[in-house]
Amino acid sequence: MTTTPASLSKHPRRLGPAALRRTCNPADLGFRTTGETPAFEGLVGQERALEALDMGSRIDKPGFNMFILGERGTARHGVVRGLVDKLAATLAPPSDWIYVANWDQPDRPRAIPLPAGRGQRFKVALDAALEELITLVPAIFESTEYQAKRRTALESVNAQQEQAFEGLAAKGREEGIALLRTANGFTFAPIADNAVMPPEAFNALPDEQRHAIIGKIEALQVELAELIGKLPAWERERRQKQQALDHEYARRVVGEVLADVEGTVTDIPALVDHLKVLNEELVRHFGLFKFMSMAKQEDGPLQADTAIPDDPKLKRFRVNLLVGDGAKQSAPVITEDNPSIGNLIGRIEQQAQMGALFTDFSLIRPGSLHLANGGFLLIDARRLLLEPYAWEMLKRSLRARSISIESPTDRMSVMATQSLKPDPIPLNVKVILFGDRSLYYMLFAADPDFSDLFKIAVEFEDTVDWTDATTKSYAHLIGSIARREGLKHLSAEAVALIMEQSSREAEDSSKLSLRVGDLADYLREADFWATEAKHKVVEVADVQRALTAWKQRHERAQLQYLEMIQRNIMLVDTASSKTGQINGLSVLSMGGYAFGRPVRITASVRVGSGEVVDVEREVELGGPLHSKGVLIIGSYLSSRYAMDMPPSLHASIVFEQSYAGIDGDSASSAELYAILSALSGIPIHQGFAVTGSVNQRGEIQAIGGVNEKIEGFFTLCKARGLDGTQGVLIPKANEQHLMLDRDVVEACEKGLFHVFSIQTIDEGISILTGMPAGERNGSGHFPDGTINRSVEERLLAYADARRRFGVAPS
Repeated sequence: MTTTPASLSKHPRRLGPAALRRTCNPADLGFRTTGETPAFEGLVGQERALEALDMGSRIDKPGFNMFILGERGTARHGVVRGLVDKLAATLAPPSDWIYVANWDQPDRPRAIPLPAGRGQRFKVALDAALEELITLVPAIFESTEYQAKRRTALESVNAQQEQAFEGLAAKGREEGIALLRTANGFTFAPIADNAVMPPEAFNALPDEQRHAIIGKIEALQVELAELIGKLPAWERERRQKQQALDHEYARRVVGEVLADVEGTVTDIPALVDHLKVLNEELVRHFGLFKFMSMAKQEDGPLQADTAIPDDPKLKRFRVNLLVGDGAKQSAPVITEDNPSIGNLIGRIEQQAQMGALFTDFSLIRPGSLHLANGGFLLIDARRLLLEPYAWEMLKRSLRARSISIESPTDRMSVMATQSLKPDPIPLNVKVILFGDRSLYYMLFAADPDFSDLFKIAVEFEDTVDWTDATTKSYAHLIGSIARREGLKHLSAEAVALIMEQSSREAEDSSKLSLRVGDLADYLREADFWATEAKHKVVEVADVQRALTAWKQRHERAQLQYLEMIQRNIMLVDTASSKTGQINGLSVLSMGGYAFGRPVRITASVRVGSGEVVDVEREVELGGPLHSKGVLIIGSYLSSRYAMDMPPSLHASIVFEQSYAGIDGDSASSAELYAILSALSGIPIHQGFAVTGSVNQRGEIQAIGGVNEKIEGFFTLCKARGLDGTQGVLIPKANEQHLMLDRDVVEACEKGLFHVFSIQTIDEGISILTGMPAGERNGSGHFPDGTINRSVEERLLAYADARRRFGVAPS
């Protein structure tokens, strides 16, 4: 039977233009431009997700954290953030947290909570107190009162010392010996005429007299040695008296200054206790302040234990305000874009000093768990899992309901190093993870802690039913996005085209895509082209230009493939008829752009033992789903033809010029058609391309990417010239998914191209060959002149050949 445009146009399985693309009537939208539409709040078709989100965000029990499921662009982040922000605004702000020095255990800084907003005020008050001490302490120790009391306190010791030395000097004078102070210490010398005797005069004295003087000096030196031995004790007594006096004055001034600070925190016992300890520490280290403005004191130069206002030595007395800037009026909502372990649970920084690293409690930095404590923390699950140890630390914190700051090097190092171990901080936070469905199901199956810690799954839909109600809601959503983005209003015709494109994105003519992010991008690009064209509103031509421009930016690979076919580098026929050869269709997705690729499929047959060889599988290019489809073909053949004879077919099928992996069963019907053509000897018209999987009963099943596959073959046929004999066979189950480009629909409307919807192999082979498939009659035979009769006769001939050659049936 000859295939003609007229016969194809009248075929009962041919789809009319209305079935190829669902259209939106602009008149049904109820407005001329989106400037007339009301503001739209919320989302279309996400009622279930919003209900789960509302419940999950308000339930305040352990483990009821949330995982937000959904595909990119469904506005998950914006919706969740908006709802959480509103709820957080009704909640009280959480406590502030500070870290202070622990003088009993310096490596374990203490964490102290304060009511919200008071952490900053306390820090400012304490810093002001320290600054005041820097001014007051030196002034007190330079005062006349202090100097007078200091002299009085030291006079008794000094008088006792002077009296002892004066007594020794007087005793020496009585014996004619003088006590002299020299640069090298004390010494004795004989006296003559109330003056120290010169050495010449002493040497001129008689030996007896000289020996007598020397004896007296030696006796006095013994006493002098005793006095010198008492000097350390006198010096120690002086220091004790001065220290007692200094502490008295230091305690007075420190107590007065800290009293003002303590008066602001009397309702916080932990801080009152800390200030008491701080008071004693400041008194004990008053030397840091005493000489701060003095170049020199009476008792010596500037001491080493001194400081300036920003001196690191003063950090031990300050506080580290970890959380609380005093500006929060409600519960926090934190989004962590880089959930490393340090950014999540905090870190302890180190500073280099003289070639060594050191740290203290002032270098403790908060993580997002600290900042979100008492509120909500939003994290991308994929980024979290990519960070070493971050997922485990988050789970540990949620289980323990506390935050323990730990360095990641502690886990990786084989050597123990001394570091700080700050007090854990109690944790009360709602963690919200964002991820796709596959990630959620993987965590649920592989991590036993996941279901205990993230009990609420909030699943955002990718599509919504395209009904009259959703049409208006979707149109209002488009208008609201345009207003929010500051874009031009859209005409009703432009909105209608965008909705048709949304249905195409959903790959279903009865659905609309809920990828709001992609929708907003279309509106931005259309607005750009409207501005370029100086249109007051976005017209349908602007939308179409935006869609065309997007396609042109991404279709390079498709055009290269098409060029190879046109230059006969890749062999694909679109005219004539050939036996055992058919055009299959596959889809290639690159960079978010998917396109259909026609590919030649061939089959060869001969006598064998009933096996269908998948060449792709034999060379390990075929995936398991493709292999499954080939096995189904073998099962169909053995159960449909020559059932009372042993299987005697050897068939091989191959995707010609395929150099990469192939998977999926969407070409299994095309492969079966090629085998039937090879067995029957009846050629298949090469103007057709086929897609659809087949089951053991010969029924054609739905496949994916139907629009791209049809358009891919149409593009090739159009490039070579449409002649009205070309078309595509698709499963009937895919009719509901058709949203073809308008140029395809126009060509079909003119009878230049055809789309056939089939349910069985028999329907398909009849269209492809122009001959009836044939059904078994009452006697169990296929009618003469049918495809199935020819197939069965060939298989019976193969069985007879096997018997003649003595091939034992398998």
